[in-house]
Amino acid sequence: MAIPRPSTSQFEAFTTNIAYARKMVDAGRYLAPFQPGAVDVDDFYRAAWVQAVAAIDHWFHEELFCRVADLAARDSPDMPLQLRNYEIPLHRVEAVQRGDVTLPEVVVDHVKEKWGNASLQHVDAISKALKLVTEKNIWQCAATQINTWQGGRTAYTDKTLRAQFSSITTRRNKIAHDADLVAGDLKRRRPISEPDVTDAINWIDRIALAVAHVLDE
Repeated sequence: MAIPRPSTSQFEAFTTNIAYARKMVDAGRYLAPFQPGAVDVDDFYRAAWVQAVAAIDHWFHEELFCRVADLAARDSPDMPLQLRNYEIPLHRVEAVQRGDVTLPEVVVDHVKEKWGNASLQHVDAISKALKLVTEKNIWQCAATQINTWQGGRTAYTDKTLRAQFSSITTRRNKIAHDADLVAGDLKRRRPISEPDVTDAINWIDRIALAVAHVLDE
């Protein structure tokens, strides 16, 4: 069953970025039979892995800022408690009182100041950031959604989905920060294959889609 994808600009950007990661995998697969001596084909897979994680990191940021802006503008009584109690510096409040900016603009700017340069690749950081826009247990709800899409053939939970995502981002960090070298060996890299990275990309896509569905409910 094809799962509808959100038509928002932020999710369309995520889809484009994920497609770019898949193209890197394709490039590695096409070159693999030729084994070009000047190129390590596995590096295409490593680059794709990093790109996929960057795609969801970027999407979490854009989704957060967009939803904060919408909630702040509506001032709904259903606004999540974390956003309703969000602390704004006095100088920003004074700017609102002077009429220099609107309150929603101040809220969004302050959220961007805090989260704009923060990495949203760790499950706890993601949970904390998204508490500003939802009071749901985002990982448990996403796990339940994935199980539903799988027709009940899977039984993912908050814990197992967090572990799945963390295993992907941990490998990304080894690639990005340690050149994917085997610990204690400055010449040998960890093995990686097309199925490995394709599975990681599929999981990134699946998790983003599930979280988007939960946020839209």
